[in-house]
Parts: sequence; structure tokens; C-alpha cells
Amino acid sequence: MDACLSSAPQHQGLGEATSHDWLEAPEVGAFQESDSGGPPGDLNKTEPSLQSLQKFVPTNYASYTQEHYCFAGRKIVMQECIESYGAVVWPGAMALCQYLEEHTEELKLRDAKVLEIGAGPGLVSIVASILGAQVTATDLPDVLGNLQYNLLRNTLAHTAHVPEVRELVWGDELEQKLPKSDFYYDYVLASDVVYHHYFLDKLLATMVHLCQPGTVLLWANKFRFSTDYEFLDKFKQVFDTTLLAEHPESTVKLFQGILKWD
Repeated sequence: MDACLSSAPQHQGLGEATSHDWLEAPEVGAFQESDSGGPPGDLNKTEPSLQSLQKFVPTNYASYTQEHYCFAGRKIVMQECIESYGAVVWPGAMALCQYLEEHTEELKLRDAKVLEIGAGPGLVSIVASILGAQVTATDLPDVLGNLQYNLLRNTLAHTAHVPEVRELVWGDELEQKLPKSDFYYDYVLASDVVYHHYFLDKLLATMVHLCQPGTVLLWANKFRFSTDYEFLDKFKQVFDTTLLAEHPESTVKLFQGILKWD
């Protein structure tokens, strides 16, 4: 594990931020000279700014906070808000980021095609991108603004591939929006997408749709309710499942799934 991660996530709330702070994002050059560590990428000096690339507007919540994390030798600054489940980093995301960091070479993440389901504020996608992957981060429409802001803020001019953000509603027109003939992913990532909600069957159908021969699904989750274990049972019916890591103190489990083929 990276030395700067040795004492758990560096959550340092920096006080409330207004919902319009994202509009004041500095230019790329400012990020290149920031204290986030690491040399800038190969982007040229005419690369557009974070603000000009932002296509989705963050939801107008009353307040946002900035939280600090450290993975792969980089300080990552996340804009989060407790007013939305999709704007907070949950324990499963931390476990998945740690696993990606510790197994980068084994997973061959450099230039790998990665899609994250339910990316939320985007920490997992950011870490995967820092580690060299070509990342597509997906979530519901109201989450995309904050997700894209965090992705661009932490990867622009610092990664080989700028992450893509796409809307994805579980179980909704999957073949039309992500046809198997056009989209292939080496890895599908998911963290804390299973909790007490009514869309678990659609989530499983989405996982199945996104996986093709050779695709590895990495799913980390904090197990809270009986429905979590019920989903795991269904997951095992369609995926060859391996428990990769377990964190008893947080009840987080990390699984690898390979879709079963007849």
C-alpha cells in the first residue's frame, strides 16, 4: 500500500462550499502547478480548461465539502455532499481503490478499458485513471455534474486518458445505449451499489450486459442488510465468484466476478 494511505482516508473537511464554486475552477495550468503531485501529462499548452470541458452542471445542493484522499502517490481532492448518496465516498470505494493501487501490475490497468457502475463522486474512476486505465464513469443524471467535476479536477493534465462520463440507468435500454458490438470493457467496477433499494435485479442485469468474454467485474460492498446477501446469492448464480479481500472492521467485502457462459 502507498505510504500516504497508511492511516486510512484523509478526510479533512474544509468547511462548506457554495454550490457555485465549481464555476470558478482554475485553468489547466493551475492544476499542473498544484500540490497534487506528479508531473503533468503530455497535453499541450492549448488544452482547454476544466470549466470549458464540464458538460454537466452539478446539482444545486445547499453545501459541498472538500475531502482529501491519497492513492497511488497522489493527493485527490473530492467535492462531496451528504445531501445525496451519489455525492459521498462510501467504504466500498475505499476498499476497491486500495485493491486497484496494490494490484496495478497484476491487473494490467495501463490502457485497460474500464467502466464504473454507480460512480458517485468518482473516487474509484479517478484512481483507475491515475493508474493508467481508459475510464468511463457512469451514474444517474443528477450525479453526473459533480462526478465530471471531480474527475476533471483530479485527472486533467495528470493522466494518460481523460475519463469519460456517461449517463447509465440500470436496466434501461442497455443494448441501445451500450451495444455489445460497440463497447468492450476489460474491467467493470462497482462499489457500494448494493444497499436497501428496489433496483437490485436491474443492477444485476446491467452487470451481466456489460460483461463479455474476458471482462472482469470487481465489486466491493459494505454488507449492511439481508438484501445485500440475497443479492450476493443471485450474483453467484451468474458469475464465477472469488472473494478477493475482506475488511471485518468495516464489513466490506471485495469480489471478483467472471460471467458464466453456457
